[in-house]
Amino acid sequence: MLEAVHYRVAMPRPHTHLFEVEARFPSGPDVLEALMPVWTPGSYLVREFARHVQDVSAQDAQGRPLPVSRVDKRTWRVQAGGQAVTLRYRVYANELTVRTSHLDGSHGYFNGATVFLYTEATRRLAHHVTVVAPEGWRAFCALEQQDSAFVADDFDALIDSPFEVGPHTPLSFTAAGVPHEVVVWGDSVPDAERLCADLQRVCETQARMYGGALPMKRYLFLVYLTDKGRGGLEHQASTVLVFPRLGLGSHRGWEDFLTLAAHEYFHLWNIKRVKPRALVPFDYAQENYTTLLWAFEGATAYYDNLLVRRAGLMSAARYLQRLGETLTALQSTPGRKTQTLAESSLVSWVKHYRPDENSLNSAISYYLKGEVVSALLDLELRRATQDARGLDDVMRGLWQRYGDGSGVPEAGVEALASELAGTDLTPFFDRAVRSTEELDYSLFSHVGLELRLRPRESAGDKGGSAPRVKAHEQKPKGWLGVTTKGQATLASVLEGSPAMEAGLYPEDEVVALDGWRADGAALVARCEDKRPGETVRVTLYRRDRLLTVPVVLGQKPAEAAYLVRVDKPTDTQKAAFQAWLGAPWDEAPGPS
Repeated sequence: MLEAVHYRVAMPRPHTHLFEVEARFPSGPDVLEALMPVWTPGSYLVREFARHVQDVSAQDAQGRPLPVSRVDKRTWRVQAGGQAVTLRYRVYANELTVRTSHLDGSHGYFNGATVFLYTEATRRLAHHVTVVAPEGWRAFCALEQQDSAFVADDFDALIDSPFEVGPHTPLSFTAAGVPHEVVVWGDSVPDAERLCADLQRVCETQARMYGGALPMKRYLFLVYLTDKGRGGLEHQASTVLVFPRLGLGSHRGWEDFLTLAAHEYFHLWNIKRVKPRALVPFDYAQENYTTLLWAFEGATAYYDNLLVRRAGLMSAARYLQRLGETLTALQSTPGRKTQTLAESSLVSWVKHYRPDENSLNSAISYYLKGEVVSALLDLELRRATQDARGLDDVMRGLWQRYGDGSGVPEAGVEALASELAGTDLTPFFDRAVRSTEELDYSLFSHVGLELRLRPRESAGDKGGSAPRVKAHEQKPKGWLGVTTKGQATLASVLEGSPAMEAGLYPEDEVVALDGWRADGAALVARCEDKRPGETVRVTLYRRDRLLTVPVVLGQKPAEAAYLVRVDKPTDTQKAAFQAWLGAPWDEAPGPS
């Protein structure tokens, strides 16, 4: 039997935010190099987790000190002399996100990539973790337990299995014959029984899509209810979800939580087991490049709403409204004319997770555009096959071919889609993925819908629905072309906007409009009250210097998108809509 790597994680003083870790490596090379990952799978940014490691020491099997030195940002070198080595170190954990770790007096959460030093020589061995919890706390993890230790088949499985430690009472339900647990930190869930029932429906809907079975023995939802923030990170048999605690008190907030959970659960297949070949095996030392993130994150974003709809927890009309909101976000991003979807996937390491004031102009999210392209690909497949095939078949086909973890080649998604369509879809992918040309929204006609665009009616208008005021009653609104942050600061100046032409800059601090005091929100609203072509004077501070900049307002662009029924649908279109959303065509919004 092969030896294993053993870890002991303790937290004797939670208020210090320090995990105390012991790592025991079996005998091996004369020089042991202990490494810390620089990123965690599912979050494509080099985060330099080693910056939180401190107080590293080494001993041999007899407890004698061994020389240890740090040789670069992620590597500690131990003069082991071929002996077994025990490393002891501490990890500072005071960042509560799905990608990091957090320890305080209420709980301890750790993502393995942030806590566990490893060696390439022992990476494929079994890894055992013993958690020493404060009195009254217990550890939760999706890994199997042997005696008092959690056991992972290898290091990859270990860091794909986050731990939550605390005085929690888990919720539980069974979906598709598999036990599921929900561990909640931060507040209680308003309706625990409903939460479990709704999650069960979502999970079983996904299982049915993939043939009825789930690819794991048990599943763990770790839910962190906070004052703000929303996000998730997928794992082999668990997920970590951060969500605003007050959001669960409203219908739309509850719906949004379900779509978040559905998104991460769908990753059980799409990225955790079926992944780009470029990520096989993971290289934890540096970036792992692929042009396919749009097909794994974007397609998953498409399915998170769709599967909640299929589970009967969202109406067809509401689904189309949410899709319209996504289309609005895409149309509102000038960067769609600058960056292709393939490039967005490739350079996520330096763009997506590091947004700046010019990101709206220079980049597009592979989540956002990937969701829209996935919807259009689904419709293109349905159109090409008279609704005999759709994106579901591509997802199942990828699972059948690459579910063994071998990885999808860069051309694999496109090749399979063309094969199932019975025709070459290269023109579709050339336009949607490899160019910055506007997408072909005429595909919505296959299901008896058409896309319409209108100006936003307010700062909070997300699109997705018809205008509240009839077109002939609307007066043209002036457009400045900025986004704001805080009380009065310009966050972004949009490409081609009047603000950019006039010379307004990001980080300008707004003081007044036309001589009257105005903050950022008032600046935008009052410009909209004026007509296109009018000149306004924006007074601002720029690096502490007071300036007044004249701006000739433009006409507010029609970028709020919504989907409506076509005027004279055919029976074929109605049937296609029914096949797509599982609802009668007349449940879609009518023309405004």
